This record gives sequence, structure tokens and C-alpha cells, in this order.
Amino acid sequence: MCAPGCIEHVHHAVSRRGLFKGAAAAGATIGAAVAMPGAAEARRFPRFQRVVDLTHTLTPEFPTFFGVPGVGLRKIKDFKTDGFNVNEWTVLEHAGTHIDAPIHFSATGAGPAEIAIDQLVVPLAVIDVSAKASRDADYQLDPADIAVWEKRHGRLPRGACVALYSGWETHLGSGRFAGKDDKGVFHFPGFHPEATAMLLERRNIAGLAVDTLSLDHGPSKEFKTHTTWLPAGRWGVENMAGLGNVPPAGATLVVGAPKVKGASGGPARVYALV
Repeated sequence: MCAPGCIEHVHHAVSRRGLFKGAAAAGATIGAAVAMPGAAEARRFPRFQRVVDLTHTLTPEFPTFFGVPGVGLRKIKDFKTDGFNVNEWTVLEHAGTHIDAPIHFSATGAGPAEIAIDQLVVPLAVIDVSAKASRDADYQLDPADIAVWEKRHGRLPRGACVALYSGWETHLGSGRFAGKDDKGVFHFPGFHPEATAMLLERRNIAGLAVDTLSLDHGPSKEFKTHTTWLPAGRWGVENMAGLGNVPPAGATLVVGAPKVKGASGGPARVYALV
């Protein structure tokens, strides 16, 4: 979700020179990583067989917390007339699949550019509450759900991301995704504050993720999960896609957080290594 006052617009124009320079640098970095895989890296990052995209395509029609378009594109250079394409973006930070940085709900927390990169490549634990959410749009993942997951898969990995899978993406394209009623109240699942406190205090989890508009469930007015989790230096990802396509345990999550100075969050490319 995006709290009142958090809307910031980012204008993004990419030059060909910057694009080519960045691609060359990235290629050199990747080559070095492949050529010299240290023992520490081999232990830290398990091998994987496939990559699962957990990111929705961001369009002006994608639902947002404020009901305004999350992205706009204006073409400023066209291939037919200029020989290359460049667009200017206008982006709502908290739209589509995006990261909530600690500063989103704190006075002095880190922005997405300040989050250590090794905190954004972490074990992924997916807790499936889709059956409960289908019966109760306002369902909150609670400590009992965590206990059931741990009974089946073992203790949650230290420094992991815990993702709530409600199956809510099936409602995209309809009013049920936001679930706003005639009184303006949202209805969708989220984390119960007791589960949030447990993951923070007793499991040392790095991030939370949901496939809905907010870490807190729709009717929340106090946003206790946000106000507990983010000021503690943790991050969250909202509007995840495809969580039903990854196993409950064993995958590695990669969060491509935007490196924008002064931001409180931003659209992210998120994927799982399985």
C-alpha cells in the first residue's frame, strides 16, 4: 500500500550512451562472477533449475491503493524519426509489484537504494492461505499458519522472505482485487500483526511479501504490520505474481529493488530461483 503523501513522480529517460555503458559494465561483472565462483558463494546460493517470474506487468490500469494510474509513458524519441526510441516515465512508487523500504513508514529508515544487496537475495518461504482467503476476503495470516508451515517444512530460514499466497491475482481485472465496498473500505488478505511480531522478534525474517495491495489486510486502519515491520529495518513486497508456481520451501527470492536516491520504495522485478 501507499500511505497518504507518499506519491512521488519519477521521470526516467535513458540515453543510448548510458544504456550501452551499463550493459558493458554488467557484462563484465557477470563474466567475473562466472569465472571466479568462490566457495562462499557456492554455499550461500544453491543451484537452481528454473527461474519463476513473480512480477506483474505494470500498466496504467493496474489497481493502486489511491485508485490513480501507477505508471504513465510519453514517447520523446521515436525510431521512425529519430533512429531510436526513448520514453519518459511517470511512476507512482507504490504501484504494481513493488518494494516497501523501511523509510516508507519511518522518519529515518533506509530507502531502497540503501538496502544491502545481500538482503535482497534470500530464501523464500511461501505460506498458502488461498483456501481460507477464498472463504474470507479479509483473512489475516496468523501464527497458527506459520506453525503449520514449520511443521511440514522445518523452521523458517533465518533472513528469509515470508510470502503470503492468497491466490488474489486471479481477481485482477475485476473489482474484487481491491475489494472496495460502497463505503470505500478495501477487502483483501494480509498479515496479522501477531504473525508480523512473531516473524520479527522470534524468526529474524528479512522481508514480507503478499499477492495483494498491502501487507496489512484491506480493512486495516492502523496498518500495524507496516508500522511494526518497516521501522525495524525490514522490507516488504506487495502485488506479487505467480506465488502458486513456486514450492513452499527451497526457492531463493531475488528482489530487483530500484536504486533511486530519496525514494520510499518503487516498482521492482522480482523472481524466484527454483
